[in-house]
Amino acid sequence: MSVWDWADLRELAAPEHRVTLGEGNTPLVRSLRLGPEVGLENLWYKLDYATPTGSYKDRFAAGAISTMRARGQRRCIATSSGNTGAALAAYCAAAGMACEIAIVEGAPDGKLRQMQAYGARIYRVKGFGLDPEVSRATFAFLQKRAAAPDAALQISAFHYSPEGMTCVQSLSYELARQFPELPDHVFCQSGGGGLTLAVARGFRHLAAIGDPRPTPRIECVQPAGNDTIATPLRNGLDRARSVPCTSRISGLQVPDVIDGHETLAACRASGGTGHVVEDDLVWEIQSRLAREEGLFCEPAAATAVAGALQAARRGEIDPSARVVCLLTGIGFKDPPSLERMAGPSCPIYALEELDEALG
Repeated sequence: MSVWDWADLRELAAPEHRVTLGEGNTPLVRSLRLGPEVGLENLWYKLDYATPTGSYKDRFAAGAISTMRARGQRRCIATSSGNTGAALAAYCAAAGMACEIAIVEGAPDGKLRQMQAYGARIYRVKGFGLDPEVSRATFAFLQKRAAAPDAALQISAFHYSPEGMTCVQSLSYELARQFPELPDHVFCQSGGGGLTLAVARGFRHLAAIGDPRPTPRIECVQPAGNDTIATPLRNGLDRARSVPCTSRISGLQVPDVIDGHETLAACRASGGTGHVVEDDLVWEIQSRLAREEGLFCEPAAATAVAGALQAARRGEIDPSARVVCLLTGIGFKDPPSLERMAGPSCPIYALEELDEALG
């Protein structure tokens, strides 16, 4: 099963134009230790890193590149902090398209190497993803390069690439199929807000076509150093805000609003709120997910879990509530965080040294 099995998504591109690498239909597993520790009886993880390029952005790329193919466009111009670029590069390779990607300054080398492996042309821009003015200027530059009839700009946000982001709504459709009763809360990490907005819109679409089950509260989790949406949402404001980004969580370094206003409104309409977490907590939860749950994700993915556990400790979630956290990128995506979590490389021992080394 892929994202193209959902009826409303099939309308984006005819069968002969669809590009798929088997994205979607990812596992849902129950928390064995972290949830029960904070009193959550029904904490679940949606493993959306179990995809062809290791992140949920494969859903986006499937929709974006298929739409380009249907329009006869052959050059993908994109921007990325890592996962979007890797997904677009892979799907462009499958479709026989050229792919050019502007990279945020703080993107991990591991993600850049993955893009290059698929044949993408990449360039890193100083200040991009950290400074709102530089980010806006970079977007304008890319829009100019993508203005030719044979090209399209692909940025994983509804504001820029609605077709690709519509395919991300398949996350909600899968959760609706995996749960006899829908979750009570879905915790989503947010940079520019697109993922969170797609999940909210997916559940809203299900309600509109007749699903009688109560829809989940969509919870927006952001690092404290990129708090564009979460605090305004929690404080009852109507608009997101631009901020200078100080977070070191790769993938969530998006100082501009982008989809923020719409995300804020969609979360509030669902009954959800905003959650702000510190980088250190995110790295701690990333490590604990691996060591205590057997789940190897990158820091951006662990952000949603950090928000859920923090909310549970504060008494903001009913202990019996069905809670889902989206784990959206595999741990190999971010080598620096892997080094922080795993420690130094394993030494090499002579066989006769093993008894003493092992104790």
